[in-house]
Amino acid sequence: MTLSIALPQLVPSRACLQCEVCCRFPDPDSALRPYFTEQEITEALAGGLGGAAFPNRRGSQVVLVPDQVGEGYLCPAFDSATSTCRVYEQRPFDCQLYPLALMWDEPHSHIFLGWDTKCPFLREEIPAEIQRHADRVMALLDRPSVEEQLVSHPRLIGRFQADVIVLAPLPRLTDVFAAQWGPAPLHRLMLDDISHLTMALDRSGLCGPQSLAAYSPVYHYIWTGVLAYWWVELQGALCLFAQSPDGWFLSLPPIGPGSIEAPLSEAMELLHRWNGDSPVSRVENVPSQLAPEFERLGYSLTPKEPDYLYRAADLAALAGDRYKSQRALCNRFEREQSCEVAPYQAGDQQGCRALLKAWLRQKQAEGLEPFGVMLLADAESAHEILWSQAPVLPVRGTVVRIHGRICAYTFGYWLTNKTFCVLVEITDRGFPGLAQYLFREICRTATAEGADYINAMDDAGLRGLRASKQAYHPVMLISNVIATRVSES
Repeated sequence: MTLSIALPQLVPSRACLQCEVCCRFPDPDSALRPYFTEQEITEALAGGLGGAAFPNRRGSQVVLVPDQVGEGYLCPAFDSATSTCRVYEQRPFDCQLYPLALMWDEPHSHIFLGWDTKCPFLREEIPAEIQRHADRVMALLDRPSVEEQLVSHPRLIGRFQADVIVLAPLPRLTDVFAAQWGPAPLHRLMLDDISHLTMALDRSGLCGPQSLAAYSPVYHYIWTGVLAYWWVELQGALCLFAQSPDGWFLSLPPIGPGSIEAPLSEAMELLHRWNGDSPVSRVENVPSQLAPEFERLGYSLTPKEPDYLYRAADLAALAGDRYKSQRALCNRFEREQSCEVAPYQAGDQQGCRALLKAWLRQKQAEGLEPFGVMLLADAESAHEILWSQAPVLPVRGTVVRIHGRICAYTFGYWLTNKTFCVLVEITDRGFPGLAQYLFREICRTATAEGADYINAMDDAGLRGLRASKQAYHPVMLISNVIATRVSES
């Protein structure tokens, strides 16, 4: 679907070519990066934009690329040398609309049209002319066909921004949106929501020392460049939805202190509204303690790869015959290399990016399974979010330098005060024993800070990764299932 209209332009080209605001973003997960509908993606691809820019061909925000000559990130359609758009004639409605913006009000109950004061030109323009321009745009937005297409792409309606000045309410669009997406406010998952999700998980009682790594907002947030995550409060529980190219699903069971029956029923009704009869409607990461309740409510359960849980002290010491191989590799690395281990800093981003690219080439040369190749294709955006947002995300990053070059890095987070989760671990495979050495050092640090357990997450069904995780002798495989309504399976 596409908005087959051409919006009138307010800002002249001379102003845009001198501007240093648009098309540039401080972070890879910026909520303001442009959204393309399915037809707009098709047109952009025909105009020469690469397919990697769009994680969901049915409609998605564009994947930003690192600025090669400065800090931050750029829209892949932006030519920084000329300050022009490579697909200007095919630019999406989202870009055509700017510097006007569609956004929710702060309570997330009404949609408004506003103008963004971040645009330097609007700070100089006469307010009366801005209002006349907005009136022309609203006349187009008021068409039922345009309203319907806007509602089909909810990310075109932005979250509340204090620096966007409201010009007019859009009550009809608000009503049509509620009819499609439900009356409860549907919020796009953003950085500011992490603390809210954390508190909800703490109150639910689902997050404990032996819980799945998925019971942390960080686990989901780093994939916002690939999946669109949304949350909504239903029947006193927080429901976290993910929008994939195949459709919508629940990333976790309803998160709340009481019974899941009522919020789950309402969440599944929303999934049915959004997906129709598609079997993609499901609940991921259902822990074993909730499996009987899902069966009682009429769900079919499919086992998923378990998380690997280890005793932190065992991995910190690597003592005894069962860790002989890992211990020997650590000793070899220490004998052959002189390295520096340090906390991740913002200035390490370029070094980590170079290492990841080299590591991806090494892994591809080894001949991965098809699913492993797909995971690698998605990995870069998740790592970009970690590097960029590490100072504000509840994560712990560590880098290893050899002769001043970053040759390994890892990020993890505390699931509870007794369980540390290893989220990513990247090492230059040209240094034997480096991977084992880095893993041991992280486990030693976590143990010294009070960890009883290390959660190394699942093996994604990859044989090589499974063998590696099993070689460290987990004390528990944390089982979980995918739940699907029997009538819809």
